[in-house]
Amino acid sequence: QVQLVESGGGLVQAGGSLRLSCAASGSGFVIYGMGWYRQAPGKQRELVGGITRGGSTNYADSVKGRFTFSRDNAKNAVYLQMNDLKPEDTAVYYCNAVAVRLSDAVERTYWGQGTQVTVSS
Repeated sequence: QVQLVESGGGLVQAGGSLRLSCAASGSGFVIYGMGWYRQAPGKQRELVGGITRGGSTNYADSVKGRFTFSRDNAKNAVYLQMNDLKPEDTAVYYCNAVAVRLSDAVERTYWGQGTQVTVSS
């Protein structure tokens, strides 16, 4: 079993910055893709972006140029640096990880509990 623990959310004024962290724990797995999704009130969960084990990244158009992923494979951690935050970035942010169990090569997707990001205008 893999557990994801997120941190770093909070309240910030428009134009400000926040850094989200997500650490995966558990044994017998290899973590491959990691990323972030977000869900605003009354809206569907949407992809913010992700980063592969090799460091390749992809971003939603709405956050390109403002958000940056980084990753520490040794710590099974992913980070999301969010700059120039806008009120429309307000949402619960969920960490996501794709892991392969070493015993049988079964791939599963895991989710964190979510962290609230609120951007005031």
